[in-house]
Amino acid sequence: MTEPIGRALVVMAHPDDAEFGCAGTIAAWVRDGWHVTYVVCTDAAAGGPDEATDVSPAARGVITAMRKDEQRAACAVLGVADVIFLDEPDGTLQPTLALRRTLVRIYRQVRPQRLVCQSPIPTFEPVYAIGRHHPDHLAAGTAAIAAMYPASQNPWDFPELLDEGFMPHKIRELYLMGAPNPNHAVDIAATLEQKLAALAAHTSQVGARMHELRPRMTQWAATAGQPFGLDAAEVFHRAENP
Repeated sequence: MTEPIGRALVVMAHPDDAEFGCAGTIAAWVRDGWHVTYVVCTDAAAGGPDEATDVSPAARGVITAMRKDEQRAACAVLGVADVIFLDEPDGTLQPTLALRRTLVRIYRQVRPQRLVCQSPIPTFEPVYAIGRHHPDHLAAGTAAIAAMYPASQNPWDFPELLDEGFMPHKIRELYLMGAPNPNHAVDIAATLEQKLAALAAHTSQVGARMHELRPRMTQWAATAGQPFGLDAAEVFHRAENP
């Protein structure tokens, strides 16, 4: 086995967030030899059917287990090496110091060069505009960025992590999904089908409407790629941490 050429970490609020926002990119990076890890912040327990009448802890537990299995299946499609579930309560995620500390610990353990996360700033573009205002998404983005800089690379932040053996680590690149001002595109023409297959693995969320989502997602990829001269793309606001 050869060592990966780089490590990337994707932090998201819920299962399927990455499949909508960056799965084509992740598949392309994996093909290039990158080692990719997912972090899902919430337990996804609020992702059951809209018509549900039983929202008891037991029912929520069933939803959590199902959505974790779906995320693992999507990761298998993409070649994602690992997925970490933090199990914060779905629907009430907050960018707390405790969550920041948890993410810093993961960053220092995984030691990625690239971080992909949701934008902490909502956008009013028509494509999934409502989803980009989801408070969990905004909280996950805020926490992920705060953990990246300066905390992950600063030994003075969370000094107890040094005692646990987690040495500071500097993440070099940040990719924001759903950002208001994307400045970077990744060509996903060769991985679009992989992205769609990974999205289809989230049966509880998209199973009944995947036939509608397929042409819509394909068109969105084409539209996103046009300003960059690409047939199909995912776009990000990319920033460097030199």
